[in-house]
Amino acid sequence: MAPIPITLVTGFLGSGKTTLILNLIPQLRAQNPDYKLALLKNEFGDLAVDSQLASSSAISGTRELLGGCICCNLVGQLGPALEELEQTADPDRVVIETSGSAFPDTLVFQINELNRKTGKYFLDGVISVVDVENWKGYAHASPTALMQAKYTDLLVFNKWETASEDRYEECLDKVKEMSPYDDYIPVVKSDKGKVDVDVLFGTDKALARDLTQSGSEHETSHDGHSHNHAHEHKDNHQSEVEVLSIELKGPASASVSLDKLLKLLQTASKYEVFRIKAVATLSATPENSDARIQKPEASPSGRYILNWAFGRWTFTPTADTVEEHASSGGSALRMTMILARYEANKWSRKLERGGFLEIDGEQVGALTVKRLL
Repeated sequence: MAPIPITLVTGFLGSGKTTLILNLIPQLRAQNPDYKLALLKNEFGDLAVDSQLASSSAISGTRELLGGCICCNLVGQLGPALEELEQTADPDRVVIETSGSAFPDTLVFQINELNRKTGKYFLDGVISVVDVENWKGYAHASPTALMQAKYTDLLVFNKWETASEDRYEECLDKVKEMSPYDDYIPVVKSDKGKVDVDVLFGTDKALARDLTQSGSEHETSHDGHSHNHAHEHKDNHQSEVEVLSIELKGPASASVSLDKLLKLLQTASKYEVFRIKAVATLSATPENSDARIQKPEASPSGRYILNWAFGRWTFTPTADTVEEHASSGGSALRMTMILARYEANKWSRKLERGGFLEIDGEQVGALTVKRLL
């Protein structure tokens, strides 16, 4: 059984974490009505208000850890809580929403330890929500707020619409100063608490089916969205992303060169690329970016789901059914790349120059790169 992806959502009190999560539900339903999202919520108090709210919004399962912080005095309860969610909700993904005072690095360690011991879970990404409107008020007073903004894969700037442009720029500058990297942490703006699910979540089996659609359908679809929706989305979108749809076709027996695909995964900068999602037939059994934490199973068909996020990647074997093979139209690979603003043209040229996505051996494939957003 493939491990369950976990998305960790942190952020200071009142930053809009729960709103961000609830805004994912209609997006997931549009992609797959049967998708099961479970929520593990941590609060200091003893009243499970947010879990009741989440349950009313058709989240498949909720579990509340009350009376303390999950990263310190509730250490040891994460594993049993995830086990309970797995048994009661059978989720495709678990979102952990931390209390406003949680240290994300401690939780990352706990999740990775659970993966090593059980092989049941893997960390898909750490998302930190920043309240731009009130950032100045708590940034200097709370080391935790600084820690949450620093140790993350992606910063979501929330409530920027109600703040001045000067306040937003000041907040962005402060984040850059905190960054332990040469460049600042990747940033997206929410649209009144909403961010595209494709930016926040990677691909798992329950979300991979749209990557295997027929060529004609794929031209008019981006992970289940029509072109009309894409244009509407572009007009209203505030998270400033661009999207490439990539297809590599070859003979019926063709497979993708794993060495060259890994070169792409290693080369992609997390400051330019938010997500890479793909379904591909590979020339060899792949390795995940951190094989110590999770080793992929070998696929008898050589067919795998790829999820790249924030410089890390995982491969999950998937069955190459007759139905999928017929619908894929000879595609050795279908891929979606979600990029930061102004990066699509550059990455289109990089892919088209060759060296990243090629058919293995002496066979020649046909690569198509299309910009959707």
